[in-house]
Formats: sequence, C-alpha cells, structure tokens
Amino acid sequence: VQLQASGGGLVQAGGSLRLSCAASGSIFSLMGWHRQTPGKQRELVATITSADITEYADSVKGRFSISRDNAKNTVNLHMNTLKPEDTAVYFCYVRTRFGIPRWGQGTQVTVSS
Repeated sequence: VQLQASGGGLVQAGGSLRLSCAASGSIFSLMGWHRQTPGKQRELVATITSADITEYADSVKGRFSISRDNAKNTVNLHMNTLKPEDTAVYFCYVRTRFGIPRWGQGTQVTVSS
C-alpha cells in the first residue's frame, strides 16, 4: 500500500485548506485523515467509506468536509474556518478490504491566530 498526501501548509485562522491523498496497492474499504499534535495521541479527523458514509470528529463537524473518488482511490479533506487548535500533523489513513490499517507520512497544517 502506498499513500501520497499533498496540501497542508500555513494559514490564518478562519482560512481554508485542502488535503488530498492518493492511495494505491489495494482496495480500500475506508479512507480518511487522522491528526496528531506533540504529546497527544493521534486522533480521528474524518473518514469515509466506499459507500460515502462519513464520520467526523466533533471538533471539526460543520467545518471540514471529506470526499473520495473510488475510481482514482483518492480522498480529499476540505478544511474551512480553521482554528489554531487545528494545527497538527495530518495523516492520510486507509483501511484495506481485509481490515488492515495504513497511515501516510503526514503533512503539517499550521493555523496562526
């Protein structure tokens, strides 16, 4: 399984960013994003199944939107109304049809106040 993430960067509070991830090497029942800040456990941000059923962390509901293209094995995370507390390293996450989880290398998102 290979995951290639793009996007991220530095943005002011209230701004928007988009993260994208291209996955290859398997069929993925679940795709999404996790994030991690220093000293904290990695946490779920948003996931989406192959049937487009989504799940969001309470902290991002109404601000973030996840989508996927099953034909291209890509998943996108549109992040709006960003807050400083959204600052983290974001990891592309997939789960294969056999239930095996994989994470990408991570991309930094920094929201300045």
